[in-house]
Amino acid sequence: MNLIVSSAPHIRSPRTTKHIMLDVLIALLPATAAGIVFFGWVAAVTIVLAMFTAVLTEFVWYIIEHKIWRNGKETLANFAAQFDFTSLVTGLLLALCCPASLEALYMPVLGAIFAIAVVKMLFGGTGKNIVNPAIAGRVFLFISFMAMVSYPEANFAPLLSYTDGALSTGATQLGNFLKGTATISDLDLFLGTGVAGCIGETCKLALLAGYVYLCVRGVIKWYLPLLYIGVCGLFSVALEGFDFSAFLPSVLSGGLFLGAMFMATDYVTSPKSKLGNIIYFVALGLLTAGLRKATGIEVVSFCILLMNFLVFLIDLAIKPRPFGFVRAKKTKEAKK
Repeated sequence: MNLIVSSAPHIRSPRTTKHIMLDVLIALLPATAAGIVFFGWVAAVTIVLAMFTAVLTEFVWYIIEHKIWRNGKETLANFAAQFDFTSLVTGLLLALCCPASLEALYMPVLGAIFAIAVVKMLFGGTGKNIVNPAIAGRVFLFISFMAMVSYPEANFAPLLSYTDGALSTGATQLGNFLKGTATISDLDLFLGTGVAGCIGETCKLALLAGYVYLCVRGVIKWYLPLLYIGVCGLFSVALEGFDFSAFLPSVLSGGLFLGAMFMATDYVTSPKSKLGNIIYFVALGLLTAGLRKATGIEVVSFCILLMNFLVFLIDLAIKPRPFGFVRAKKTKEAKK
């Protein structure tokens, strides 16, 4: 008899990491298409560069780590067999977090190399990274290059703008909202028309379509992104003196939808228990609204990155129930 030793989980299922990542790629297609429509061919080039660089970085790391010069064919075959689309997802998410800037096409390349080589592969590959690679890549670009905060406007003018003047390049709707000088209506924020921002965060309708797909496919829990968005919106309302007109602008501005639906829900970097996830997403909402108010800039990426580092503490405090766990029934003490 052969004894097979493997790591958890010990459940056989036809649904693999590759299938889940493929679902995420499909869910991101509406936002990707919207970004290309709103920002043109530069957005398409940014997306292709980020995804290609991410896959290439993983490939180069793999063949060096497995010493391709010893057995080239076997190494290439093994790489193809284990390739699970996670680098494609990382590259696409990173690109959607970048502005469509012709002068800064080096950013998706450098960001993808950092995300895959430093954040993913250096820690052991898929499932072993302690923070979300795309989030870490975006934060790396944000603190390294000023071009990361220069946002071009979408190709479509606002439908219901509050003022007659157009927004200048670099001014985001979140920044204007936090300063009390909002110029874009809630409808424009939802559709992305006239919105200056990153490629994937403009059209909330497209992001919602991807979110619904992930929920239907069972990839994410439907209530977790809504918990993050709702708590962030309500706390923003409280910080604005309980002005409920601030709710929609606060949740529709910036990268909240993209972060809540596609990054904070990452299996590897989120808590393992149901209660732990609820605490995690509530904390994200409070932290995002609070730091937005304190700094006057978008902080979704920084908040998710910070909470990624705290996940192990949540898991230590709230142990997930083992598979097949049955709560013991309390028995009455026998009367003497």
